Amino acid sequence: MIKFMYWEEIAMREQLIKAMQRNQLMNMMYVSKTGSVTKRRVKIIKIVGDSFHAFCFTRQAKRTFLISNVLAVIPVVSKGREVV
Repeated sequence: MIKFMYWEEIAMREQLIKAMQRNQLMNMMYVSKTGSVTKRRVKIIKIVGDSFHAFCFTRQAKRTFLISNVLAVIPVVSKGREVV
């Protein structure tokens, strides 16, 4: 079976690939199988087809996510301590 990706999924996939290549932590809004929206902090490990494997810091476990269920991702920006 061939699944066609919409341009939103393609754009999201590209964003996830960049995050994985840069080894970035990401805050993600995700729709679960049951339809509930959750906020997750993840580190992407591998992208396979229409899904990706990531370590989920919210669940403290490796999880598989569908790219089509990702609503938004934002890189986690840590601010360094200032030395005065």
